[in-house]
Amino acid sequence: MTKRKIKPHFGKLSIILLVVIAVLIAADLLTKHFEVACNWNAVIIPGVVIIKSGVPNNGIAFGIYLGQIPVLVITFLLLAAMIFAFIVLPNRFIVLKVAISMVIAGAIGNIVDRLALGYVRDWFGLWMFGSIAYCNFADFFIVIGAILAAVDMLFINEIAVFPLTKKAKAFQAARKEEEERKKAGGETAEPNNLHENTEEDK
Repeated sequence: MTKRKIKPHFGKLSIILLVVIAVLIAADLLTKHFEVACNWNAVIIPGVVIIKSGVPNNGIAFGIYLGQIPVLVITFLLLAAMIFAFIVLPNRFIVLKVAISMVIAGAIGNIVDRLALGYVRDWFGLWMFGSIAYCNFADFFIVIGAILAAVDMLFINEIAVFPLTKKAKAFQAARKEEEERKKAGGETAEPNNLHENTEEDK
């Protein structure tokens, strides 16, 4: 079996996504600043969405509390894993790389708050299951990124668990054909369309 080396993939997509990450972090930190400075308080949708200024959160997304040290450790581990994945993931995995970028932006946005203030500034309130949970843009980035990553890995990309796209189906069909050839004692080389290095992977 051919062993593949882990190597960085950094191309135009990665550069664009780095800019996107910076913009998302800025959007999160600026909204946190202005909601405190301008004392944002409003009812957007009665019983569904409200804006409330100055809600400190010592937990994680949507107010789940684990303790400050565990939260920081988990966040830094998550961030390190996401940065590693962003660097080594081939650029052909566009949706997954976008999802990882959103998680990175959200994690950094909340880490800045925790390190600077000891808590996260929440201001966006959602009524769920009879109670209200406060969050911020960084929390939304993390949740949306996680959902995108799950959908991509389940249905969209070439190694999807339940492939729905033509590209994913073609890749998995080629891989199955190659495995059958190997079992039958045929060629051992991987088909060119499985892991060839294209310009978009660089």
